Formats: sequence, C-alpha cells, structure tokens
Amino acid sequence: MIIDTLDNLAKYIGVNPLFKDVVEFIENNNLSAMEAGKYTIKGSDLFVNITTAKGKAPDEAVIETHRRMIDIQIPLDNEETYGYTPLCRLPDTPYNDEKDITKYPDLMAESFVDCQPGMFAIFFPQDGHAPCISMAPEIKKAIFKVKY
Repeated sequence: MIIDTLDNLAKYIGVNPLFKDVVEFIENNNLSAMEAGKYTIKGSDLFVNITTAKGKAPDEAVIETHRRMIDIQIPLDNEETYGYTPLCRLPDTPYNDEKDITKYPDLMAESFVDCQPGMFAIFFPQDGHAPCISMAPEIKKAIFKVKY
C-alpha cells in the first residue's frame, strides 16, 4: 500500500509501467469535473471509474482484494478513510474471477489511514483494503484500475 499526495504520484512510475499513463491522464483531465462512468485509457489494462460512493462507518466497510489489478483510489471531494489488512492475515475466501475481487464481509480492518482530496492510495494484490469509510454521506472518487 502507498499513501501520498498527487504531487508525488510521478515518483512512483517505476513501480508499474502503466503508472506513467495514470500520471498523464491526471495531468490532462480534471477528475473532479468528470461525469460518473468508466473511462478506458489502455483497453482492459488501464481504466478509471469516476463514481460517487456512500460514506460508511468502519464496521460497515468491506475488506476486498484483487488478484489482477492494482487500485489507485483518489478521493475528489471529501476525506476518505481506508481500512487495511495484509492479505497474508486474511482467511481463505472464494475469489470472483469475473470481477477480480475477493470480499471479506465479516471482518474489521486491522488499521486505518485517512486520505484527503489531493492525495491517493495505491492498493496492490497483497493489500486487503476497506474503502469508502467517511463521515460524509457521499464521496466522489476516482478509482484507477491498473493491470498488475
């Protein structure tokens, strides 16, 4: 997991070859002004979902992991808190291959980190994350899905 400010995102382009395309997309688009929807950047290897999610209490947020994709999550209008539990400490749970997701609905994350607008969180396949924790009723956010 990586948490940092958007000003520093370019420092991470060596982590994955598609991160450069994420940085370029953010530089050339006003994420906050974009309409909700899926925007394809490089086919199924890289796309962004602009969405408005319901804010949840920590005990309502569901931990999830992905095997094929990295999440770069960016809150656009309200603070978002992410729960975190390493995959190695999560129980064996059925994986949905079609949606590339495993959900762990009956577990509370081990730790939490806050992310303000202007920041991002990167979650790799080994990072169990519980998104959408917020006191705000809704969070507009960008979720970049990057092939691992």
